[in-house]
Formats: sequence, structure tokens, C-alpha cells
Amino acid sequence: MCPICIEPQNRTADSEFLLLGLSDDPEVQPLLFGLFLSMYLVTMLGNLLMILAVVSDSHLHTPMYFFLSNLSLADISFSTTTVPKMLLNLQTQGKSITYAGCLTQATCYSLFGCLDSLLLAVMAYDRLVAICQPLHYLVIMSPRLCGLLVLLSFSISLLDSQLHYFLVSQLSFCEDVEIPHFFCEPSQLFKLACSDTFTNDILIYFIGAIFGGVPLSWILFSYYRIVSSILRVPSAGGKYKAFSTCGSHLSVVCLFYGTGLGVYLSSAVSSSLKKDAVTSVMYTVVTPMLNPFIYSLRNRDIKSALWRMIRRLV
Repeated sequence: MCPICIEPQNRTADSEFLLLGLSDDPEVQPLLFGLFLSMYLVTMLGNLLMILAVVSDSHLHTPMYFFLSNLSLADISFSTTTVPKMLLNLQTQGKSITYAGCLTQATCYSLFGCLDSLLLAVMAYDRLVAICQPLHYLVIMSPRLCGLLVLLSFSISLLDSQLHYFLVSQLSFCEDVEIPHFFCEPSQLFKLACSDTFTNDILIYFIGAIFGGVPLSWILFSYYRIVSSILRVPSAGGKYKAFSTCGSHLSVVCLFYGTGLGVYLSSAVSSSLKKDAVTSVMYTVVTPMLNPFIYSLRNRDIKSALWRMIRRLV
């Protein structure tokens, strides 16, 4: 039985949850603060440099780099949804988050996580056209279509986040709810709710299958077409050149979906909520930090644009 439950609509601005974080050890928390602050700053700097390089260099005003700059913006927003609150709690030795703040975190987490997934699917389509229909690439991937694809991705992500908001807002919670995580992840809130969540669980898995499975299926289909096209190239040098144009994107896709599926599977098979929080670090913190490095280290155009921008600043 739930001791004292409060319906969400009756909650006041003073209602609070407790984020237990990654560790309760006072000696470990300063180390965690330094580590995650460094990772967050690297994430912000790397993705901002990526955006500035694309905006400032006319050579990068192409569909691929337009989508890449939007992915960097989504990564900044995704990381900012969770890390600053965790850093604040570590610094102040506090654990509280308001009900409204928790609901906002859960909604923004769904919004930018879905946006990342959809942008990767759009970028897969861009690589598909570039390799399979190179002569018609600039005609097909017009500025108008690129803008519409980004706008459509954001609109679908907004719909996904509002569905998550609706489902979470229907839950009722007991007083002094302790969340064994460093942010308000929707799946954790479902586990801690006092009310019956059977219908909500079914809906959340259905929504995840639609908004996560469809982009992944499109990416797999796109790379099936891409690989089939590359294998028909007669020369080994031509095959390498064709595949190198999508190597960075494929690496980011593997990192994003690999860590995301790892979090999901560990949550499904493990009964330890604390372990779920640790594995979520890879998905919410490490992946947004590594994305700009993957693209810049493997891309001469990005490196050249960054050097030109740095020389102008100096």
C-alpha cells in the first residue's frame, strides 16, 4: 500500500523529489563534480565549435554539415537537460528537485533524445542520396527540403515529449520520493509511482517502439542500400572513398544506439536501479561529448574550418 499519495494536480510548487545521484559518499562527490563538470564543458565547447565552424565557413554550407550543426545543438540541449542539475546537487550536497522541475527534465529528456535519433535518420538519408544518386544530390537535397526535414524532426520530437509529459503527469507519487538516479528519467518515475502504471507502461513501450524503432529501421535500410551501392563500385579506391563519406555518421549511430540499447537492456535485466543510473551516464553525458570529436577527427573539411576560425580569432 502507498502511505500518503498526492495527486499531481494537487501538488504545489513546494513539492519535491530527491535525486540520490551516483554516490552517497561525501569523499567521492567532489571527484564526481570535477569529472562531470569537465565533461560538460568539453561537450559545450566541442559542439559550439562545430556549430561556429559550419556557420562561419562557406565551404561547409552543405546539407551534411547543416544537419551536423543541428545535431550538435541537440547534443548541447540534451546534455544541459541533466548535467547542470546534477552538478548543482553535488556542489550544494543537496538532492532535491521540485515536481515541476522533475516533469520538465523528463519532458526535455524525451524531446532531445528523440531529436537526436531523428536527426541521425535524416543524416542517413542524406548519405544515401549522396552515394546512390550523386548527380542529383544538390537537386534532391535542396535548402528547402533540408529545412523541412529539420523542422519535421523537431515537430515529431515535440509530439513525443508531450506524450511523455502527459503520461508522467498522470502518475501519483508518495511523499518523499527518492529517485535512485541523477535526473528524472521517465522510466524511473514509472517504477516509483504509487498509482497503477500498467496502461502507462504499455503506452510508453509503444511510443518508444514508434519514435525510436522507426528511425533506427530507416538507418539500417539506408545503410543496406549504401553498402549495396558501394559493393558495385569496381575499384577498391572508389569503394574506400565512398564509404569514408559516411564513416563518421556510422560511428555516431553505433555510439548513440549502442549506449541507448545498453541502458534499456541493463534496465530490463537488472533489478539494481543504481546500476541503471551508472549506465545512463554513457547515453546522456559521454555520447554528446564524443560526437564532435568523431566528426572532426575523421573529417578534413571540419579540421580545416576550425583552424581557419582559430587563426581569425587569434
